[in-house]
Parts: sequence; C-alpha cells; structure tokens
Amino acid sequence: MPNRRTFLTQMAAGAAAVASPALAASRVIGANDRIGFALIGGGARGKEIFRAAMKCKSVEPVAVADVYTRRLDEVNAIAPGIHTYQDYRKLLEDKAVDVVLIATPQHQHVLSFVAAIQAGKDVYQEKTLAFNPGHARRMRQALNGSGRVVQVGMQMNSGEGLRKAREIIASGKLGELTAVQAHHFRNAPYGGWLRQVPPDCDPQHIDWTLFQAETKPYPFDPQRYMNWRFYWDYSGGNVFENMVHQVGFWTAALDLDVPNMVNMTGGNFRSPQMQVPDTMNVSMSHSGKLIFNWISMFGNDYFGETDDYAFGSQGTLIHRQSDHVEFSPQPGHSVHSAAAPATADAEYLDFTGRHMQNFFDCVRSREATNAPFEIGFRAAVACQMAITSYRRQTPVHWDPATEEII
Repeated sequence: MPNRRTFLTQMAAGAAAVASPALAASRVIGANDRIGFALIGGGARGKEIFRAAMKCKSVEPVAVADVYTRRLDEVNAIAPGIHTYQDYRKLLEDKAVDVVLIATPQHQHVLSFVAAIQAGKDVYQEKTLAFNPGHARRMRQALNGSGRVVQVGMQMNSGEGLRKAREIIASGKLGELTAVQAHHFRNAPYGGWLRQVPPDCDPQHIDWTLFQAETKPYPFDPQRYMNWRFYWDYSGGNVFENMVHQVGFWTAALDLDVPNMVNMTGGNFRSPQMQVPDTMNVSMSHSGKLIFNWISMFGNDYFGETDDYAFGSQGTLIHRQSDHVEFSPQPGHSVHSAAAPATADAEYLDFTGRHMQNFFDCVRSREATNAPFEIGFRAAVACQMAITSYRRQTPVHWDPATEEII
C-alpha cells in the first residue's frame, strides 16, 4: 500500500492528467440516450442516492468506487454486474460513466469532485459541499468554465416548500424580514450515528491511505473509519449533517450570501466517544439586517427536526418538516396562507428522488439544478464558520475579498 507522500504525489499527477483536454472531453447526451452513472462512496447515504438514481428515467448504473471492499459488494448486490473500483480515479477513466454521485466522507469531497469535473463528468455532490473554504475554492476553480452540471445534495430544495416560500417572500407580505429561526432536535444517542465495527474492517479490506486523503495521518483505526462523523479530521458533526440543509433552503429562498459573522456555542454532553458537539446553538449575522439562529441537540425531540420560521414586520413564514408552508399575519394585517397548517407530528418528507431526477433532467438540458454549486458554496462556508467559531470559542467573520474566515 502506498505511503502518504506517494499518495499525494499520485493525486497531483492524476489531477494533472485528467485536466488534459483529451481526457476531459465528455459525450453529448441525446434525448433518447441512457445516462451512465457511477457512485463514489458506497456507505449508507451513498446506497440511498444510488437507489434513488436507479429509479430515474433513462439512466443506467455503471460503476461504484469505495475504499472498503465490503461497500463494493453491497452496491454490486443492488446493481449486479457493475464495475467496482477501490480507487475512484480508476472509475473516472471508465468511458461508460457520464455522471458521478459523490457520497464520500466530507473531508474527501474536494478530491473526487475536482477530479470528476476535470474528467468531464457531471456531478451530484452530497452535502456538505466542501469541508473548508480552501476546498470550496478549489472546487469552484475546477468547475468554472467546465460546462459541467452540478447538483448539491440538499434535497429540501426540490420540494414544493421552496417555491411557496419564494412566492410569499416576493409578494412582500412578510414586511421587513429581520430574523430566521431553525432547529434540529433528535433524541438519539450519538445522533443515531454510532456504528459497530464489522470483522472485515481492517487494512486488508480498506485502503486507509485513500480514506485519510489530505488529513493528518494516523495508524489504521477501525473506529476512525466506521465512525468518521465523530472526528474533527473528517466531519463537521450535525452542523455539516443537518444544519446545512436548513441553511441551504433559506439561502436559496432569500438569496442569502455568506454570513458576515457567526458565533457557535455548545458542547458534548451525552456522547463521550465523539469529538464533535451533540448540543449547539449557532447565530449568523447577514448583511441586510438579518439574524439566522439554529439550535440542535440529541437529547430531546420535542421540536422535531426541520420546522423553520422567518419573522417579518407584517407576518411569519413557517416551513414545516412535512414541506408545508404557512403564513401567519401580525395583528392588523390581512390573512394569507400558502398551505393548510401541518400537524405537530407531520412526517418529514424526503425529496431525494425528486432531487435526483432534477439532476438528470438538467444533465440533459444543461440548465441550472435546484441546488446549484453557488448555493452549496455559501451554505458550506456558513457551516464551516460555525465550526471554526465553536473550536476557537469566539465569533468569526468572513472576508469576501480573500474568501477566508477571520
């Protein structure tokens, strides 16, 4: 197995190779052509989006890449006969692959995304788009001028709620909007993420160098692999897992830019095996006199996971977890409702299938997706600002000139 220095050298060489015009050329997909898709990252979420893709129109599963041979077997069982690769760079050489779905751990996103774009593939990139601002800039640099289609996996943006919210906001019925409040409450130890280590989770079945990518190197550790969400080297915790969805929704609804300032407080109170917090409060200040607050915990689910509120001088816009949107007027203002109120225990709707179909539709039309790269970029930076604030124990600011957190 190559050592870390060899791996990074190979990565640089590989990126240079796929950047060549000959390799970056991609075929023109006709209206009646089947789109060949591949998956990079065959874990739980990877298999979910792979299955969603298989249900879309005129598509064909071609390949899967994962550092863990168990995952290759699991995805091959879903689509028997597909090509399997432990190294995603080999997958990107497969001429039958038109698009890739990327669902790797978050610290790896930049490597597979940049290489896929340079290889001429359209990309469905699971959230959070980028692990830090430097990764986000590298990804944008690769995308600029490439003509590639990108969908970021913030599937709420393919629900009817976003359209309804935009209609109410555009109508002016909210008046002067000054605050958004969102929350994510879950009563589950470790957020429900704790995984047992299988007997074959060992260096013989896992390419540990590929897994670690550009992070600090450690000796092989099955806990770091199976429970990567617990470690700062690979994860932003629930900020990257769930806050990003709500930030992405309101970024699109209100056309928010990166926050000017973010402050995050909290701690790890019930999940001792995790480095990341299990209880947290995030406050984001945006230009245009807007405050966005988000609170989350794993010790109580009273408020549920995704009910959000936008507060205006003339009324309140509520986006329910069931994708209902309501408008509640302030006293003295006329009543308007975009949807019937949802019950408190309304089911959370997962729009992954619709989001995936939108991606494939845009691959054919070359139009913008429901969650384009720029929305993913802004949401990712906001999330990283929150994590940086928490770890520094101080508010942080965004410098739009240097695109750095200060």
